[in-house]
Amino acid sequence: MSEEDRGLRTRLVDVGVELVDREGAAALSLREIARQAGVSHGAPRRYFPTHLSLLSAIARRGFDQLAGQAGAAIGDGRREPREQLMALGRVYLEFARTNRGMFELMFRHDLLESNQLGLRETSLPLFEVLVGLVRRVRPEAEAGVVAGALWANLHGIAQLWEWGSLPLATGTEDVEPLLRAAMDAHLGAA
Repeated sequence: MSEEDRGLRTRLVDVGVELVDREGAAALSLREIARQAGVSHGAPRRYFPTHLSLLSAIARRGFDQLAGQAGAAIGDGRREPREQLMALGRVYLEFARTNRGMFELMFRHDLLESNQLGLRETSLPLFEVLVGLVRRVRPEAEAGVVAGALWANLHGIAQLWEWGSLPLATGTEDVEPLLRAAMDAHLGAA
């Protein structure tokens, strides 16, 4: 692939990231991405054989961003695993709040199922970090199952918070008590 081709491929993904940030995942049509990138509507097909492959490249950027933020929050491992899990949970909930469209795109079943561009290989390492931390807090438990339940709980909090359901039901504008309750429910009381 020539430098020019790599540049256009990157530009298409950049435009997709900007578009999803600005307008949400539903705005990510091949035609709209091409229009905003200033290329013909058929140009994306030269670099991405399917719509799913372009969406996967965009979602991959989201996973990379989330992984970077999670790594920074967890730090070098000097803190207790439970503190690291709380930091990871905060990053996850904040990412969902501030990157709504990207968050929705990243967890689309069709993208993860198709595994275009190795998307699962981008997303699964973050889950493995969660599993490893759960294992350190609850060595007697089946860490993958507990981590999966905790992740589902965090994802549910993120989604219900965005919809406004949790603030309405709980009467609080602070997500931190919900995060602590989720951790306590899956890891035992602190």
